[in-house]
Amino acid sequence: MNTVLVGAQWGDEGKGKIIDFLTAESDAVVRFQGGSNAGHTVVAGGEKYVLHLVPSGILHEGKICVIGNGVVMDPASLAGELESVRSRGLKPEGRFFISERAHLVMPWHRALDKADEAARPGGSKIGTTGRGIGPAYSAKVGREGLRAGDMARADLPDLVRAGVESANRRLRALGAEEIDAEKTVAEFMPVAEALKPFVADTFTLLHDLADAGKDILLEGAQATMLDIDFGTYPFVTSSNPTAGGACTGTGLSPRQIDRVIGVLKLYTTRVGEGPFPTELNDADGETLRRRGGEFGATTGRPRRCGWFDAVVARYARRVNGIDFWAMTKLDVLDEFDTIKICTGYRRDDGFVYESFPADLSVLSRCTPVYEEMPGWKMPTSDITSYDALPQNAKRYVERVLELAGGKLGVLSVGPARETTLRIGV
Repeated sequence: MNTVLVGAQWGDEGKGKIIDFLTAESDAVVRFQGGSNAGHTVVAGGEKYVLHLVPSGILHEGKICVIGNGVVMDPASLAGELESVRSRGLKPEGRFFISERAHLVMPWHRALDKADEAARPGGSKIGTTGRGIGPAYSAKVGREGLRAGDMARADLPDLVRAGVESANRRLRALGAEEIDAEKTVAEFMPVAEALKPFVADTFTLLHDLADAGKDILLEGAQATMLDIDFGTYPFVTSSNPTAGGACTGTGLSPRQIDRVIGVLKLYTTRVGEGPFPTELNDADGETLRRRGGEFGATTGRPRRCGWFDAVVARYARRVNGIDFWAMTKLDVLDEFDTIKICTGYRRDDGFVYESFPADLSVLSRCTPVYEEMPGWKMPTSDITSYDALPQNAKRYVERVLELAGGKLGVLSVGPARETTLRIGV
């Protein structure tokens, strides 16, 4: 059973926890896109782990973990993360592999990211994390990027110098500080040396695993509404975190994908700029942020919070072909007397959108259409079976399913592994 797991909103849905939960029945876990701008948080054995590049499966002994070709990898960040993993008593050697085709995020990409964002007029800022992800993908598409396999080349220092020289021309044009080529080479070479043993032909590795009938779990970073093609462009990431990206980001065929699981937070959050139809700038929004711990795992930025958006969920189900939902953070809603669900967007002329519009200017003319449901006003984080949930909590989950479509596979009622209820997946 080869499974793709994707975020179905704007990210931060709890993918790391669900990946960790599903890893127990998988042989390999593969990250297929994105970079260190994403953070997966897992609570296991009373300890909190925040992983940015290393697949969450690393927390399970014996599981193979792969960074696929669709990822843009910051070598320094990855080297530090591997050291952190080792400090917890986990050994990546022999079970962690980096695609030789994965592109590298270099120091000049981070510099360009920050310089480009600073040069944008206020209303057009993307809200980038400044981690160099966009410029690295631009270099990839522009056919001037460095790949993981290049770390074994004898002329690597010259490749780095050429990258710095090219970037400095752009940095000068933006009025930003230039990068020192020799310092960059000196700092990068030991990192490249440390990571070289993990670089492999992961295309062949994954196909050999699939041919042997092994279970492969493919994890995406970010989420559907941040997809470069189907998200809220231009306020998006630079890759395809939707299910289609799982194939282009690993080399597996679409025929080798058996199921798609979408992770859906039972309210909505967003980090950074861009439209957010159900955003709450009131006490209810603050309650969601406080109870949900809604601060970015990578940036620490407070997340924008709002009611559940069924328009987004329906759209994500269609884009990804979602078979099962993994719903998270039900417990965050325990305090509310009344809970709202957005079922559509009403334009100022009365027209109601039930699918997400591509033209974001449309959203400025729309207000959410809400229906209200009674809350349950009791804690759910200690509940260990779906049947034991309060009736109003079950009604809420069932209404979300009616509006979004699809089947419920997993329900999470807290941050720990033990608070994950298997329903139908």
